[in-house]
Amino acid sequence: MSTLDKTLREGHYAKKQIFCKDRLISWSHRNRFQVGLKLASQFAGKRILDYGCGDGSFLTMLMKGPASPSAAVGVERQNDLVEDCRARLGAEVGLRFILNDELDAPEHQGVYDAVICMEVLEHVMEIEPLLDLFVQLLAPSGKLLISVPVETGFPLLVKQSVRRVAGWRGIGDYPGTSSYALGELLASMLANAKRQHILRPVHRNADGSCFHDHKGFNWMVLRETLAQRFETERMLSSPLTWLTPHLASQVWFLLRKKHDASIRDNANHVNAKKIRSFKSKSRMGERAKGIAPPFPYFLIPPINVFLHSSVG
Repeated sequence: MSTLDKTLREGHYAKKQIFCKDRLISWSHRNRFQVGLKLASQFAGKRILDYGCGDGSFLTMLMKGPASPSAAVGVERQNDLVEDCRARLGAEVGLRFILNDELDAPEHQGVYDAVICMEVLEHVMEIEPLLDLFVQLLAPSGKLLISVPVETGFPLLVKQSVRRVAGWRGIGDYPGTSSYALGELLASMLANAKRQHILRPVHRNADGSCFHDHKGFNWMVLRETLAQRFETERMLSSPLTWLTPHLASQVWFLLRKKHDASIRDNANHVNAKKIRSFKSKSRMGERAKGIAPPFPYFLIPPINVFLHSSVG
């Protein structure tokens, strides 16, 4: 076993993912990491930040690889995770770990060539404030690298089957996997980018903060949200990059910040939609007040008669 493998095996998440006893799960996560490392190789010699770094596995692999960044910062919101990363990986030159609250410091504002966020956004209750934070952290020419799971369509059926079997075998967290009612499963199979298709479960951490599990996450809705602040440079799938995201386990987004003009145009577009919606509601209000032609109420009795006779 290599020194790198020994270091990674000590990580809490690596034990459940990269080194999972289930070969399919292990293969999927290893390939996911390889796709991420390939995408992140363009940041060699640059300054990066990994938001939601977990046990630091990805940063460790990146720092010890052939395309290591000059400096890397891992961010977590739980103190025990940060302390664990510091204890195991703190000796790595150019690598450090901090708490989420420390990002308010001026030293982190607008300085990162890349912000990486892997398998985090699906758990976040409010995604847009976090995306705004990424915009603040990135340098003007900085890029955002995101990966999220595909929990819709055909991949969901495959994943739920694998999770169920892993749960029976007592592997990882899979015994606690959320189940789907038939209606929820059908809605998830037919999900699209227009709306959130099912109500997502909310769980609570020991500190009182709330989070989502994977159930109901819609990567297509996220794609539309990302487009409000970022321009997509590339979109890839994993564990096999040649698959369409609609058939993959995870989807990757490589994004760059929009220019101020683009952001203004998008904001104007959103405001225009709000104005149109307001005007529509105003016209509805006018009809209710009798300003617009009144509704033909004389039609109501026949309709009522028809409904009652139909029911009867």
